[in-house]
Amino acid sequence: MDAIKNLLTRNSISKLTEPYPSMDEMKLVYKAALRAPDHAWLRPSEFIEVTGKGLDKLSKIFTDYIKDTNDDLNDLIIQKYKNAPYRAPMIIVLITNIKEHPKVPALEQMLSTATAAQNILLALNALNYGAIWRTGKVSLNNEISKYFNLDKNSKILGYIYVGTPSMEPKKIPEINIDDFVTKWK
Repeated sequence: MDAIKNLLTRNSISKLTEPYPSMDEMKLVYKAALRAPDHAWLRPSEFIEVTGKGLDKLSKIFTDYIKDTNDDLNDLIIQKYKNAPYRAPMIIVLITNIKEHPKVPALEQMLSTATAAQNILLALNALNYGAIWRTGKVSLNNEISKYFNLDKNSKILGYIYVGTPSMEPKKIPEINIDDFVTKWK
């Protein structure tokens, strides 16, 4: 796929089914991810690829986490988190392993993983798969990493749900770039 066309047509797809990318296709996706900007070559980005029975494990993590960290729970909320991993046949957990560095703060390392996530989304789009990056209560906090048995320096930035689109992509609205760009001349 043409690079500019890929950038302009990438769209979040929430309804996903099998098939999901092959092992060889995912190698390309991860190579693209690891081309993200990375100050001082720290390599902060890590990924957990979840498929098959792994979705059951992720479901248990989500359910245990939400039960342990929420006082205001009901069966509907618990069921929502239990079922969340089954919305796609593959999920990529986005992790930043923050390293101490005098010139590269933690936020910059997390931004590196965020750009790796964008590269993943673009690579999947180029391979004709659908994907959506999800966050919510099970990411972007200091507690969830423990449920994955990650060290204290690891932060989960979200989850990329991956598969074959089972819906028509939503229409991408026209954007007036003048609403977002200021030019200094």
